[in-house]
Amino acid sequence: MSDWATYLADNRQKILDDYFALLRIPSISALPQHADDVRRAARWVADRATRAGLENVRIMDTGGHPVVYGDRLHAPGKPTFLLYGHFDVQPVDPLDLWTSPPFEPTVRAAAQGAPGTGGEGRVYARGASDMKGNLLLQLAALEALRETTGGFPVNVKLFYEGQVEIGSPQVPAFLTKQRDLFACDLVISGDSGQYDEQTPELSLGARGLAALEIDMTGASSDLHSGLFGGAVQNPLHALVQLLGSMRGPNGRILVEGFYDDVRPLSDEERAMIARYPFDEAKFGAELGVDELFGEEGYSPIERMWARPTLELNGLWGGFQGQGSKTVLPNEAHAKITCRLVPNQDPDRIRALLRAHVERHRPPGVRVSLGDRTGGAKPYLIPADHWGNRAAAAVLKELYGREPLHVRSGGTVPVMDLFKTTLGVETVGFGFFQDDEHFHAPDEFMRLANFERGLRGYCMLFQHLGAASPASSGTGSR
Repeated sequence: MSDWATYLADNRQKILDDYFALLRIPSISALPQHADDVRRAARWVADRATRAGLENVRIMDTGGHPVVYGDRLHAPGKPTFLLYGHFDVQPVDPLDLWTSPPFEPTVRAAAQGAPGTGGEGRVYARGASDMKGNLLLQLAALEALRETTGGFPVNVKLFYEGQVEIGSPQVPAFLTKQRDLFACDLVISGDSGQYDEQTPELSLGARGLAALEIDMTGASSDLHSGLFGGAVQNPLHALVQLLGSMRGPNGRILVEGFYDDVRPLSDEERAMIARYPFDEAKFGAELGVDELFGEEGYSPIERMWARPTLELNGLWGGFQGQGSKTVLPNEAHAKITCRLVPNQDPDRIRALLRAHVERHRPPGVRVSLGDRTGGAKPYLIPADHWGNRAAAAVLKELYGREPLHVRSGGTVPVMDLFKTTLGVETVGFGFFQDDEHFHAPDEFMRLANFERGLRGYCMLFQHLGAASPASSGTGSR
């Protein structure tokens, strides 16, 4: 057993105690009443980073929830790695669906028949999986290496934020202003996971995001549908007509110009995606749908990972209560999001949506449009990037098999931000699994994965120190 492995075994309970302490902080970034808790989590993370051996640790003001910075730059000629994570969490509602209080971490065995190895321990708490566990893995591994080898095998900086769960609104301007401080050769993000307990995976990218809200009004007030119906436009009908013009019955998006910038999937990319284990019938049954639906000509995984979407997230207006009310409503509303793929740009997609609304606006209504988010660009790292090769070698040693190459259908804005602002790629290296209920009641993380992650990070840092290219020099600026 290596020295750091012995250290991890000897300090297992101490590391778990730290994990539970961080989980007890209700750092919900979306709720103003928890702003102090987000700062308390930042202080806890800063203190833990100092204990791990990081220097120049400080909590940095962004104009919103803070960022924790730290560094240790004592490995001459070695690359500088920026470790990314977040210490904010999602709200916990609905509270009555939690088996145990969300900020009182509880260790329980898996339910009978649950996925995994049968009776493995699981830590239940908000943030257990997304992503306080993965954040602590990085710091605990660094501490183990420092205590057993006297230092870090590579140069390290930290970028731990407290606002990812609200879209990181202040981070772009903050990172641009502080680009010299955060200069590095590669980002390693802990906001990532593995396929299951026997199969590793490497995430190569995520889709981007563009969002729009449509507010449609007709008459100056609700009207009696008998007295006025047939003479006045109904905003609900008009909105449904407008939305129907955006997507065809086969799932193809009909917004003019929407696909113009989409980079077609190569034969190699389609072959890589096809290697992903996917049981369409099981997938549908787990979701409770009779059949899957989507753009013709693409597999379900291709549609979820590498094709753009236009989804109606909310639609409301008129009478919503029980019984009948013969009303002609005077307003209707819809929320739309589009997931984007290389090389689509969120600003251009929003402009195309606006032009489509204007072009297809039904008569007799007024329309106003609002951007729901700042948007995010898609991100994709080459599978053969040297950082991915290093991570793949470690995962193969940990699991005994080659990792799957996957993409995320979701959106992680900071990855493209690191690329455009710092000029570096991001490698995902985390140990949650998709079934761990993040963003939902009874969020948990498997202890087996937590402990595997501790070993994995120690191995990764040592591997990067031995095998990665020499520093470009950017990390020392």
